[in-house]
Amino acid sequence: MSKSVEINLNPLGFREYDARWLYPKDINKEGIKNVGQGLGSQIISKTNKSPRVIVGHDYRSYSEEIKTSLIEGLINTGCNIEDVGLALSPTVYFAQFNLNADAVAMVTASHNENGWTGIKMGIEKGLTHSPNEMSELKKIVLEKKFIKGKGSYLEIKGFKEKYINSLIKEKITKKLKVVVACGNGTAGIFAPKVLRGIGC
Repeated sequence: MSKSVEINLNPLGFREYDARWLYPKDINKEGIKNVGQGLGSQIISKTNKSPRVIVGHDYRSYSEEIKTSLIEGLINTGCNIEDVGLALSPTVYFAQFNLNADAVAMVTASHNENGWTGIKMGIEKGLTHSPNEMSELKKIVLEKKFIKGKGSYLEIKGFKEKYINSLIKEKITKKLKVVVACGNGTAGIFAPKVLRGIGC
């Protein structure tokens, strides 16, 4: 008989427009999986189909393993995942339009210090979850009102380059010297290529 894995999930992590937790103090992988099942159930109930969901993750050392658990939960509801990999939040929003997908889920704690994790999510193109949608998601997750299904996984290779290319279509005519401070953020991977691409 297999031993069930304990779920650690602090309900206070559900905020007005996104979710944030200290990892693994306030949420563990099984908790993230439950959030994925809740989000997948919510997406399916709102789209009435087997949706395509764009996922990505930020530069934190543990973000990819969190994304793996999130994806597992999403797939268990019937969502079809398209993974753009290491990304900025705007990259996944761009991907939803570019790939004409149904929803997005970005594993990031934005400006929060190391040790934090979270998810930015949205269904309607160009919009993140509203307070009402976050409240609905919290209820689905805590009450475990999950839809069951079998989705799929697809890795989208080279999407970072596609995103960068979309940013450098317009060149600047005057040569500029630019100082960029990205801290330890994911933007440090993108910014130099974008600036060189537009002529800085």
